Amino acid sequence: MDRPGEKLRRARVRLKLTYREVEQASQKIAARRGNSDFTISLSRLADIENGGRTPSIFRLYTLCSIYRLDLHEVLGWYGVPVDLMVAESFEIRLAETHEFEFTSDGHQAAAPRFDCPINLSKTTYLSQFLRQWGKVPLTYLGGLDPRPHRYGLIGLEDCSMSPILRPGSLVLIDENRRKIARGGWRNEFDRPIYFLEHRQGFLCGWCTLARGTLTVLAHPSSEKSPTAFEFPGEIDVVGQVVGVAMWFEAAPVPAAAE
Repeated sequence: MDRPGEKLRRARVRLKLTYREVEQASQKIAARRGNSDFTISLSRLADIENGGRTPSIFRLYTLCSIYRLDLHEVLGWYGVPVDLMVAESFEIRLAETHEFEFTSDGHQAAAPRFDCPINLSKTTYLSQFLRQWGKVPLTYLGGLDPRPHRYGLIGLEDCSMSPILRPGSLVLIDENRRKIARGGWRNEFDRPIYFLEHRQGFLCGWCTLARGTLTVLAHPSSEKSPTAFEFPGEIDVVGQVVGVAMWFEAAPVPAAAE
């Protein structure tokens, strides 16, 4: 297998660029960025191509810009599996409920693209499709909805909406649904759940809004009291939870205080 430096050398040779021309081009990029870290000297370029030296993130940006290479692909040459970032994030389970976002260009790794079409109306065995994506929940397969959404993770210590949303659940948030519904549901599963941001972090729960006060209601099983906020001054509605993927493993029980 070719070393990354050899691949970069071939990219340079293909464009018929000399070491000097690459150095000069890097100096222009550094000047535009106002940062000398983007500069690649002749000796450093030789070390990268022939000596196995790993370029800094700034120099890698410069080389990809000059050689017209995809930065994510080149990171893969150096053993950085950018496509697995989402899968890695799910392996790191956090206590606090938080928000994150998948972008359509893959920088936080968008929903996967599959070579084989999936008929969502039929039951399908998906193992063969998911090898490239790792242990990401099945709810977020590409094609369910092309609109951009935000995502949130329910913290491992957040039992406020359990068992509907168990600790560790991944939730899909529709930013276009920020208005607090006043009725129209038949049971607790139909009632809209909102993802909210306040000064100390994030909350997820049912909501009521009256006379400038937004009250966040937890599931009765959590035995948590409602929390009231001045609205919109103290809390913001990120959006309505419209999807969820969650583990069926038992939620971890917090250690008792000694």
